[in-house]
Amino acid sequence: MTISLNSPIAPDLEKLTNYLKQVNESGWYTNFGPLHQQLTERLEEYLGVENLLLVSNGTLALQVAYKTLGIKSAITSPFSFVATTSSLLWQGIDTQFCDIDNYSYNLSVSKVEEALNQTPDVNGVVATHVYGNPCDVEGFDKLASKHNIKVVYDAAHAFGIKVDGKSVLNFGDASILSFHATKVFHTVEGGAIVFKRKADYEKAKQLINFAIVNGEITDVGINAKLNEYQCAVGLTILDDIDHILSHRAELFSLYQDNLTGLVDLPQWHSLANTNGAYLPICLNSTEELAAVAAELSESGIQYRPYFKPSLDSVFPQVRHGNLEVSRDISRRVLCLPLHFNLTREDVLKVTSTVKKGL
Repeated sequence: MTISLNSPIAPDLEKLTNYLKQVNESGWYTNFGPLHQQLTERLEEYLGVENLLLVSNGTLALQVAYKTLGIKSAITSPFSFVATTSSLLWQGIDTQFCDIDNYSYNLSVSKVEEALNQTPDVNGVVATHVYGNPCDVEGFDKLASKHNIKVVYDAAHAFGIKVDGKSVLNFGDASILSFHATKVFHTVEGGAIVFKRKADYEKAKQLINFAIVNGEITDVGINAKLNEYQCAVGLTILDDIDHILSHRAELFSLYQDNLTGLVDLPQWHSLANTNGAYLPICLNSTEELAAVAAELSESGIQYRPYFKPSLDSVFPQVRHGNLEVSRDISRRVLCLPLHFNLTREDVLKVTSTVKKGL
């Protein structure tokens, strides 16, 4: 039997139907409807944030954040999902890569500072909480103050993550979430932006509705609204989110217990919790990775070399310095199955199979 890499959470149909009935009865299907408001308020309460704006996907969340904050030139990580970089390039933002930290796999604060000292025209940093593992948020806060730059966090993997008891989404000028079906919480497609400042939230809310205010076009806007049916899915899944996150975190810990010392695992932020979004392992060599991958395939276990390749090879037009760590890690990393429908027995089978390939 195949063990899937991912398995999206199926919303409870009875609960979902009750929410959808509300939509049909109101006749309000999009444009900041009642379920949109309800989901916004519940997410703000659950996540411990303010100024949360629902949008139609995580990529548009990034683009709207850049537009709202006036980012014209940015530094980002080559070790992330492609949208982190492509969203910058799509906006015509001058972009450069800096290398990642060898232990956390997140964008290196020291490398970013070196680049900022050499390119003073940069006014933004876009850093990913890779696999849900928080960046050095305090380090980036200091950089932002010192160099007067905006910091946007790609927190697509970081739903429910806290640093020292505080939501990781409260750091930086804006953080974005992805609510794609494969994420720990989803609305089938969707996302959100959490802004530090209320004024930025208000501006972005106008921009995602074509920048129309009281019937007047006030700016160059876009359509990035989340509709009521998708909000219904989100509300349904949010009802069970504690159970979902608890199960995933338990499986994450089980993986760690069985693989620590045998493979390299990202060094997790010492003050952060885990949400079981991904289970990455880094092998000693490309040959060892190939051997483990072969064992997994033979056993019907899905995996993904995530993130591969280092994005400098995809976007040669992006300026960069030495990216030795990103290029090295991307050649040796792969993600193992981790999702709500996975069992402890599945995890033990996966770890046993990994050991055979080592």
